[in-house]
Amino acid sequence: MNNQYVRREVFCGNTCHELKRFWEREIGKQTYYRESEEYRLGRSALRKLREEWRQRLESKLRLRNNTDETEKRANVGRELLTSLTQDDTKH
Repeated sequence: MNNQYVRREVFCGNTCHELKRFWEREIGKQTYYRESEEYRLGRSALRKLREEWRQRLESKLRLRNNTDETEKRANVGRELLTSLTQDDTKH
């Protein structure tokens, strides 16, 4: 067996196992906190409210754009009609 491994085990003794347990506990705590926070956020109404507001805004924008387009079409139609009637009166 290589001497570096023997020395490490002698040097660490119980300290290595204690450090390992400490960090495993810390990692476990952080994992628990992260999972509980994700669960809490999943149950939160804020995400649902934001989604509802986004949908409302999108529908209002669609309606506004549609009315703008229909007004433009109506104006083009009126202009075409007036130009045709003016042409008819000239001839």
